[in-house]
Amino acid sequence: MRPLARPAVRLALATLATLGLSAAVVAPASAHDTDRERIARLAAIDPVTDTLVTGGAISHLSTNPTQAGISGCFLQTAALFVSSGIDSLRVWDVSDPARPQLTGVLPQALFENEAMNCGERRTQQGVRRFALVGVDLVQASPGDISHVNVGGGELVIVEVTDPSAPKIVGRAEGTTSTHTVACVDGTNCRYAYSAGGRDSFSVFDLRDLDHPVEVDSDPGTPGVQPYASPTGGHKWNVDAAGVATHTGWNGASMWDTSRPRHPKLLATTGRAGKGLDPKHEGWNDFILHNSFRPNARTFKANAKPRLSNGNILLVTEEDYEQTDCARAGSFQTWWVKNLTGRRGSIKPLDKVELADLGNYPLPQGAFCSSHWFDYHQSGLVAAGFYGGGTQILDVRHPRNIRPYAHALWGASEVWDAMWVPKYRADGTMTRSKTNVVLSIDLVRGLDVYAVDVPGDDRGAVPPASPEQAGTLEGSALPLGLVALAALAGLALRRRRVA
Repeated sequence: MRPLARPAVRLALATLATLGLSAAVVAPASAHDTDRERIARLAAIDPVTDTLVTGGAISHLSTNPTQAGISGCFLQTAALFVSSGIDSLRVWDVSDPARPQLTGVLPQALFENEAMNCGERRTQQGVRRFALVGVDLVQASPGDISHVNVGGGELVIVEVTDPSAPKIVGRAEGTTSTHTVACVDGTNCRYAYSAGGRDSFSVFDLRDLDHPVEVDSDPGTPGVQPYASPTGGHKWNVDAAGVATHTGWNGASMWDTSRPRHPKLLATTGRAGKGLDPKHEGWNDFILHNSFRPNARTFKANAKPRLSNGNILLVTEEDYEQTDCARAGSFQTWWVKNLTGRRGSIKPLDKVELADLGNYPLPQGAFCSSHWFDYHQSGLVAAGFYGGGTQILDVRHPRNIRPYAHALWGASEVWDAMWVPKYRADGTMTRSKTNVVLSIDLVRGLDVYAVDVPGDDRGAVPPASPEQAGTLEGSALPLGLVALAALAGLALRRRRVA
């Protein structure tokens, strides 16, 4: 096997742009012309020779330009990182956080799997490790049990128990959008929730990983009935207390998932989360994208808004097509006053757009919305801002979000930024993160950074390196499959799948 060379990735992106001409029959010209021109421009630039602009205490360690990256996730009982792109799913050994080692590759054309979610199941034969792949429009992989999906709305389970040989073991159709799919309990994933639509979502039963099925919320009604949600439908994030937050069109809602087949609504962001509160204009111009609640187990109802009280909800608001970096999509803090079932009990505190962070130069005519983010126990957040690069934000004072560091490239679209967890010697994940950030970039692949985080006295230097074993090289996906995903990707704007 050979790695997917950077020219092949650039060719895939160029193919995406070219196929926009064919996609015109199913999408208005104005809807995809911007995407086609953007992708063509990015494909024409060699990111390896691009210039890095940094600010604050951050250092660039390496680039792994072998994948047009979209999303990623970490395993709980093995020091492994799984990344997903338009060309493949890849497994990385991160026992040395600063030097990810490619271990296994599953070639596949996929649109879009925007939020890779890892899960594990404890069985009599040991722990099974897997990734949940959400299919929006198209999915195809050599040797797949169904081989090709065109039309989306499906969950695919990729087992990575053997990290050198990821394989598809199960799949299930869904009645709602599978733009993202998330385990309710990542350490023993028996159920998963889909992104859903504006007012609904799907629950998947994963107790038989090889034969997952969607749960019927109302067996008395013909057909499989989805579940209702006031804030569908983009992403579910489950915190340490087992409370799941559903972000989407109408803001965010929080749910008790102690009975996964019967989730109970606990709170919502009300009119502010819907973008309808005149006192909080610009808090949701498209969708609330994803969330995280630090220190969730220490939650104190009606306490002052502090991270230590477990009552701060961190959120990104995405406005994907807005290219004005003063309005394109903000990073936000919200105050969770109580979890008694009262709607509107989650209150806005502070928000920052890319233009508020003082990073220059700002992208011109490019996407610069906030996107996926990850929280560090020091009170820092690593966030992807598309063309605005990797942003490190200080949220220790939730009413006053402050810039901390940044890394910007001219040819770049950072979709996700994640702190590498600290793993024990036996490979199990701790609750702490290292100071190493992985940035998943549609153009550059996987960038690795070290950040000078408060309190660790390391500076922007990665942890000491353990001995590393050899790794397997990646596999190239036939460009015909890439073209298939590319055609479908341009046929539909991302506004339809959120």
